[in-house]
Amino acid sequence: QVQLVESGGGLVQTGGSLRLSCVVSGRTVTAQPMGWFRQAPGKERQLVARISTSEFSNSQFYASAVKGRFTISRDNAKNTLYLQMTGLKPEDTAVYYCATFPSPGAASASAVDTWGQGTQVSVSS
Repeated sequence: QVQLVESGGGLVQTGGSLRLSCVVSGRTVTAQPMGWFRQAPGKERQLVARISTSEFSNSQFYASAVKGRFTISRDNAKNTLYLQMTGLKPEDTAVYYCATFPSPGAASASAVDTWGQGTQVSVSS
């Protein structure tokens, strides 16, 4: 059974940086496409970043709102997925979730097969 445990959230000022971590157990971090979602109060959970498997060249997708500021990556030795966030804005405030996708083409919240518990990111103005 795959388990995902996120950490690294917190409170930062506008323009600050955070790195979120998602430790994967029960499967290697490279076995499936993985992604980071976020959900702000009263809003739907949205995909922030996604990374494919090596079969698909580890290609990365970023939502337009975070492109150029966020970077998704994996550390195979630590079996961990990361989300490096820079230039944080108040609108980035949300609970961030790590997720696995069951197939190469899956990218929506409804397609996720495993969720982490979430970590809160708050950005003050």
